[in-house]
Amino acid sequence: MLAHRTGVIGLPLRLLAREVYDRIVRARGPSVVALITGEERIVPDRVQYWVATTEAMPDIAADFVAIDEIQLCADPERGHVFTDRLLNMRGLHETLLLGSDTMRPAIAALLPDVQFQRRDRFSTLSWAGSKKLSRMPARSAIVGFSVDDVYAMAELLRRQKGGCAVVMGALSPRTRNAQVAMYQAGEVDYLVATDAIGMGLNLDLRHVAFSATHKFDGRRVRPLFPHEMGQIAGRAGRHTESGTFGVTGEAEIPDEGLIDAIENHRFAPIQRLTWRNDRLEFGTMDRLVESLEAPSGHELLGRGREADDLHALKILREIPEIRDRVQGGADVRQLWDVCRVPDFRGISPAEHASLLARIFGFLQDGGVPSEWLARAIKRIDRTNGDIDAISKRLAYIRTWTYVAQRNGWVADESHWREETRAVEDRLSDALHAALTQRFVDRRTSVLLRRLKQKESLVAEVNDKGEVTVEGEFAGRLEGFRFRPDQTATADEARMLNRASYEALRPEFNLRADRFYNAPDTELDFTEQGGLMWGDAAVGKLVKGADALSPSVQVFVDDEAGPEIAEKVRRRLQHFIDRKVAALFEPLIAMQKDEALTGLARGFAFRLAEALGVLPREGVAAEVKELDQEARGALRKHGVRFGQFTIFMPALLKPAPTRLRLVLWSLNENLDEFPESPPPGLVTIPHIPEVPDGYYTLSGYRPAGERAIRIDMLERLADLLRAQDTRGGFEANPDMLSITGMTLEQFAALMQGLGYAAEKGERAKVKPAEPVAESAAPEGEASENPMTEEESVLAAETRAKWEAEQAEKRRAEAEAETAASSEDAQTAGEGEPAEQEMEVFYTFRWAPKPRGGNRRGHGEGQGRRNAGGQGQGQRRENRGEGGGKPGREGGKPGRGKGGGGKKGGKPSGPKTYSARPEKKADPDSPFAVLAALKDKK
Repeated sequence: MLAHRTGVIGLPLRLLAREVYDRIVRARGPSVVALITGEERIVPDRVQYWVATTEAMPDIAADFVAIDEIQLCADPERGHVFTDRLLNMRGLHETLLLGSDTMRPAIAALLPDVQFQRRDRFSTLSWAGSKKLSRMPARSAIVGFSVDDVYAMAELLRRQKGGCAVVMGALSPRTRNAQVAMYQAGEVDYLVATDAIGMGLNLDLRHVAFSATHKFDGRRVRPLFPHEMGQIAGRAGRHTESGTFGVTGEAEIPDEGLIDAIENHRFAPIQRLTWRNDRLEFGTMDRLVESLEAPSGHELLGRGREADDLHALKILREIPEIRDRVQGGADVRQLWDVCRVPDFRGISPAEHASLLARIFGFLQDGGVPSEWLARAIKRIDRTNGDIDAISKRLAYIRTWTYVAQRNGWVADESHWREETRAVEDRLSDALHAALTQRFVDRRTSVLLRRLKQKESLVAEVNDKGEVTVEGEFAGRLEGFRFRPDQTATADEARMLNRASYEALRPEFNLRADRFYNAPDTELDFTEQGGLMWGDAAVGKLVKGADALSPSVQVFVDDEAGPEIAEKVRRRLQHFIDRKVAALFEPLIAMQKDEALTGLARGFAFRLAEALGVLPREGVAAEVKELDQEARGALRKHGVRFGQFTIFMPALLKPAPTRLRLVLWSLNENLDEFPESPPPGLVTIPHIPEVPDGYYTLSGYRPAGERAIRIDMLERLADLLRAQDTRGGFEANPDMLSITGMTLEQFAALMQGLGYAAEKGERAKVKPAEPVAESAAPEGEASENPMTEEESVLAAETRAKWEAEQAEKRRAEAEAETAASSEDAQTAGEGEPAEQEMEVFYTFRWAPKPRGGNRRGHGEGQGRRNAGGQGQGQRRENRGEGGGKPGREGGKPGRGKGGGGKKGGKPSGPKTYSARPEKKADPDSPFAVLAALKDKK
C-alpha cells in the first residue's frame, strides 16, 4: 500500500487495524494516516492512507484498496459486509484480496479478470496428538470456545505452570495487546484464548491445542469447520520455525483426513458467499426491510443469518412511538443508522432495541443530551470489581464510544470521543490487571523459570514438617501429604511444592520407614473410617470382601512415588486386620469352628453377618429350629440367646462397638457413619430421627424416650420373669438399680417395652428392719454361680417373700392410720394428722395389637417383650434359661422345664411339668437355695 500515493485497507478486527495503523505511522508519520473503526476515529487533515475495519471502510477513491481475510465472505454473520467489499470496492490502480485459497473458485466466478498469487508456508505444521493440560509444552496456546472454559483452563495453568495470558474477542484491543505483550515478553509460557487468535495475531507459538471441537455460534452448537480449525492451528509456527497442533481435555481426536487437510492446508472450496442487498430503499421502514431481504439472483450469493441490525429494525418498527416519529425517508435513514449500533452488551435483543429506541428519540430531538451521556458514562467509569464486572463495563462504554464517533450524534464530538476513549483505556488497564492477578502467579513463574534453567533451589523440611523454599514458608507435610501455604494463596503454595520436590523426596522415605515400624498404639481409626497416625490422617477404610475384611485407601501424594504408597498401605492393612482380629476374636473363632454344622453353622453365619448383634424378632423362626445341642455349641462361643437380642456380650464393649459401627457403615456404603454412644451409659436418649438399627448396632434397644443397653435389658427381663405381670407388680430396687433410673423414668421405659404403668399415691411406710442373711451369702454366690434352675427359683422365692413383706407393711400402715385417726378424735383435734405420701406405679403387661404402629425393630412387640409376659408366658421358651413361670393371685403357677444344663432346653418332644413348690423361711429368700446346694 505504501508504494501508492493513497490507499485504503480493510481488516477484520479492530485490534489488527490498530496494529497496521501503528506500523504505517512509524513509516509515514501520523499526519497522513487515518484510523477508522466502530469505536475509534483518527482523521488528520492531510490523509493519504486509510486503515479501517472492513465495516468502516470509507467509500473514497484511492489508488490502492486491500481487503484482508476475504474468506470471511462465507461467514453467516459478517459475510455480507466482506462480500459487498469484494464486489464493490476497487482501487484506481490496484485491488488486493488477501485470504485463504478456498476462495479461489468463488472469486474467479465473480471477478473474471482477477489474478491469483499463492504464498506457501515456509514452515511445517504437524499433528502432535492429545496431551493433558498439565503436560502441555511451553509456548503453547490452548483454545476454548466459552468464557467459562477459558477461565477454568487459565486457573489450572496458573496452579501447575505459574500462569498464562488470556485472549478473547470480548476484550478491548488495549487489554488484548497487554496480555499478548506479557506472553511475548516471556513472563508466561502459555496462552489461553478463544478462536479470536485465528486471525490478526502474530504470536510466537510452537503448539496449538484444541480443548473442544464444537462451538456455539450464537444460534446452535456445531462442529468446527475444517477451515476454521486450519485457521486456528496455523498460528503454531512462525516464518521458518515449525509448529504442532493437537487436542487436550475431552476434545475428540479428529479423523485422519481432517488432520491431513490441516497439515497440508487443503480444504474444500467455499461454494456460497453471504450476501445482502446494498441498494437500499428508505421510503418507509417496510420498504427498507424488503430491500434488505431481497434475493441476489446469483447462485453463489445467498442470504445469510439475519443480522443484528436488521433484527433490531424489525423490533423497532413494531413500537408505536417509533412509527409515530418516522415520517419520511430521512427519518428511516437515521433509524437505520441507529440500528447499526453493534450490540456490545449482548444482554438480549429486546434490551438492545430499547437502548436504540432511546438513542433514536434523542437524535430526533437534536442529539444525545450531554448531561444524560455524562451520567451514563459516570456510572460506568469504575475500575473496582472482578473480571466479569469490569468486562461488562467495558462492553457498555464501547456502545457510547461508538455513539461518540458518529457525526452529529453528540454536541461536542471531540470531547466525548476523548472522554469515552479515556474511560475505555482505564477499564482496559484494570481488566488486564485483574486477569494478571487471577491467572498469573509471578512468584511461581519465576521459580519455574529458575528450575527450567537448572538453577538449584534451596528447600528444607524441619522436624515439624514445615517446608521452606529459598527460605520462605511453602507449606506443611501432614502425614504423607503436602499442604500448601494458605497465608498467601493455595495455588502459589501448591506450585512451591513442585519447587520443593527434592527436599520432600527423602523426607517421604524417612517417614515411610518410621511409620512402618511404628507400634499399633500410635495408630487409630476414627468413627468416620479415617486412619490416623498420631494427629495426621494417613488413609481411610473402604469396603472390602466382607464386613470383617475392610480394605484401606492411603493418603499419599503422587510425588512420594508408588513404593511409598504401597508401604503405607501394607502397614495400615496390617493394623486394621489385627484390630478386627483382636476386637472380634469370639466372632471370628465361631466362624472358623468346623465343629459347628447344620443349623448352628447357618445361625453362626447370620450372627457374623450382623457383627455379633442380632435382633431376635428377625430370626425367631431360626432360633425356634435350633435344638439344645446347637444352642449349646453356640453358647460355648459366648452367644447369648436373650429375650430381645441374640448377641455376644464380649462384643458389647466400647471398643468392639465403635469398630462394629464403622465396619457396618462401610459395608452399607453410607456417606456419613453413625457414631457410638459414650461408654458406660446404661441408657441413652432415643432420638426419633435416628434409625433403630443404629441403636441395635450400638448395643442398645429403644424403649420409649430412652434406649437401654442390650445386656442390661436382658438382666431386667430376668427380674421381670418373677413378677405377676397380669395381676400387676411394682418396681423393686434391683430393677431401678439395673437401669440407673428414677421411678418416673423407669415407668416410661416399661411403657416403651409394652407395659401399662398405672400411677398411684399412698402413705409412705417406714422400711422394715433388715433381715439377717442366711444360708447363701453374696460372697459365696459370686464364687459359685447359681444354675439356671436355682436362678429362676430364687427369683420366685424372693418375689413371694417381698410380696408377703409388702402385705405386712400395708396392714401395719392401715392399723397405724386407724390408730392415729382414733387418737386425733379422742384428743379433740380439729385437723387430721399429716401423713407423708409416696408415688408408686403398678405395671401390667399390655402388648400392642399385631400390625399396630411400631417403631423400628421391637418397641411394643407384643409376645416378644420381656420374659414373654401375659398371654405368652406359658408359650415356648424365648429367653436364655427358659420362660417366666406364671403367677396368679400372688401364688406360684406353672412354668416350663428348664432342662438339666444352664440355659438348656430338653431335646425331643416338648414336655410341661409343674415344679414342686419348696417352702421358704419367710424371713429369708435364700433358704431354698441353701437347701439345693446342701443336696449337691
